[in-house]
Amino acid sequence: MHRKILVAGLGATALFLAACGGGSSTSTASSAAPAASSAAAAASPAAPAAPTDDSNCADPTVICVGLVTDTGKVDDKSFNQSAWEGAQAGAAAINGFSKYIETTDPKDYAANIQQFVDKGYDTVVTVGFLMGEATAAAAKANPNVNFIGVDQFNAVDAATQPNLTGLVFPEDQAGYAAGYLAGLTTKTGKIGAVLGTDTVPPVKRFGEGYQAGAKAANPNVEVTLVYHAPDNAFNDPEWGAAEAQKQLAQGADIIFGAGGNTGNGALIEIAKAKGAGDTVFCIGVDTDQYNTVPQAQKCLLTSAMKLLAEGTSDLVGMAANGSFPAGNYVGKAALADYHDTASKVPADVQQKVKDIIAGLTDGSVTTGVQ
Repeated sequence: MHRKILVAGLGATALFLAACGGGSSTSTASSAAPAASSAAAAASPAAPAAPTDDSNCADPTVICVGLVTDTGKVDDKSFNQSAWEGAQAGAAAINGFSKYIETTDPKDYAANIQQFVDKGYDTVVTVGFLMGEATAAAAKANPNVNFIGVDQFNAVDAATQPNLTGLVFPEDQAGYAAGYLAGLTTKTGKIGAVLGTDTVPPVKRFGEGYQAGAKAANPNVEVTLVYHAPDNAFNDPEWGAAEAQKQLAQGADIIFGAGGNTGNGALIEIAKAKGAGDTVFCIGVDTDQYNTVPQAQKCLLTSAMKLLAEGTSDLVGMAANGSFPAGNYVGKAALADYHDTASKVPADVQQKVKDIIAGLTDGSVTTGVQ
């Protein structure tokens, strides 16, 4: 088990509060100490100040949380950023220190993880399905460090490797709800999606769920799904923009962009299109992209969210207080607010989408996606 255990009650908050911090192209650090209420302060001694660097991470009284991104920037306005926000929030809630390393080449996964291990970090968060193998290997070699693999299904027996958990999400459900909305909303009967590589199961579940939901809402709808090649799949906004243009030219009036900066490129391009926000709409992914990609606000109908920050923050807290759920931890999925396009979604459609989400949550509605 982990060598540092916090007193119960100092776990991460369920809802993240931290905003993404800035940093260099190699790494940056962020930490924050939550303010204690006057009642709590009177009932217990003041907590020590949160560390400002990682020079004392090997100290049993210091909690350090490191995050390694996949090949993409930590401020990608999507997947890496949300996980980093969660890591920061989790560390702040336990009065700990957090820092990230950006991966620029997949061959550096293991070395980047090892940097945190060598420093004595307590919890290492790795982001993305493609980092699964490197994460599992590091967890096996370092049983005193807890590892959180975001979007990584952990096939290892929890009893034999209790320091590793995969943070996974029902992407098919979020995609299904978004597709259901699109199927009810389209006026042309044609919708599309511009996605990262289908060799990454979560991305494929988003796409197939979107298609299944659209067909459930409107059996006659035409759905075009296009996936990027595996190379640079999540950091190619030019390709995303070009594919969005193609689908718009073919008559699609709602397009789902799911794939980090690649998907963001599609969203931003759709926002420039004639009729954007009136007759042409986009759908974001992973987080509420109304807040993270303001260039897309004009066309953004909603976002198919994985509550990445909340799930990451929760697991960081569990790792610190001794309740780490080895194996796999299923996070939450949801649709974001309609924001500026709410008036374009009739009340009866909004209610139908709510009903579908309720059914997906209680199991009465299934996506059919394997």
